[in-house]
Amino acid sequence: MLAYIHIPYCDSKCHYCSFNTYVDKFDTQSRYMKALYKQLSFELERFGATPRSIETLFIGGGTPSTVSPELYAPIFTLLEPYLQENAEITTEANPNSASRSWLSGMKNLGVNRVSFGVQSFNAQKLKALNRAHNPEQAKEAILHAKELGFEHLSLDLIYNYQGDTKTLLLHDINEAFTLPIDHISAYELTIEEGTKFSHTPEVRQEDENLAFYVTEEIEKRGFKAYEISNFGTYQSRHNQGYWHLKDYIGAGAGAVGFLKEKRFYPHTAIEAYVSDPFYATEEHLSQDELLTEKIFLGLRSTTGIAKTLLTEAMRQKAEYLCQENKLSSDATHYRNTNFFLSDALALYILG
Repeated sequence: MLAYIHIPYCDSKCHYCSFNTYVDKFDTQSRYMKALYKQLSFELERFGATPRSIETLFIGGGTPSTVSPELYAPIFTLLEPYLQENAEITTEANPNSASRSWLSGMKNLGVNRVSFGVQSFNAQKLKALNRAHNPEQAKEAILHAKELGFEHLSLDLIYNYQGDTKTLLLHDINEAFTLPIDHISAYELTIEEGTKFSHTPEVRQEDENLAFYVTEEIEKRGFKAYEISNFGTYQSRHNQGYWHLKDYIGAGAGAVGFLKEKRFYPHTAIEAYVSDPFYATEEHLSQDELLTEKIFLGLRSTTGIAKTLLTEAMRQKAEYLCQENKLSSDATHYRNTNFFLSDALALYILG
């Protein structure tokens, strides 16, 4: 079982961000964290959590580093008996708000992995994306985290923004590898409805060569791709849990939970969530829908698809893809050799 906590507060709204976040609700933080505590207490019962049954905890957002460690403390006290002794406990953080004291406070609570939203080491690009930090702040935050003894450190990069070139992206990658990280998430810019960039969709480049270039340059430095956007000498156990469709508690405004064939969606608005943290709409997934998800997720990652999941017709299509060197096969699984083709391959098998 996994657990995810959503923190919906941000210092600024990035122009590409479609997540459920707010830049003007900081006065609700104390009440929000108390509501999280209530929801988590409820979810632990609903999910039948037992001592040491939670494998990973991920605090995402939004910007978790906008909330003080003191406000997180009761939640960690609540969850501690349920966390496995070697649980991966990740928090996202932005360089401008991940101060040394904040990082120290989170480490003292038990966090052992930090994922930094860097996006680029180019000052002009950061400004264009409406990021609240500069390249030096990014480097300093990661170095502080290393000095404090965090076991695993990751950073995000974005590519295919208007004006991105191999030279610019090579600089980003080289700068990243000067830092004490063991994981990189490299995301292609997408234009989502309701974002600032949705009014200027031309800021997204259509250059698939840059996607292959970024992957090649990261892997050349020893970070193996284990999913379409994730690379590392360390592979996030939380990410892998999603791809295996493990049960996961989703706590917070706009979070999603998953238990067997059901998804749970709490309120997205902060005030509504604070007023009723136990509310959730439910989505029931059919066996066909679950199979579809397993195929898409399996082909987007090194997880692969268990052969026993597929119908005879699907297996024949998968075998054909193996003959065409689009998939690899072993005794139990089909695996994808090119994550950028994952959706097309999944649709072919399902068709």
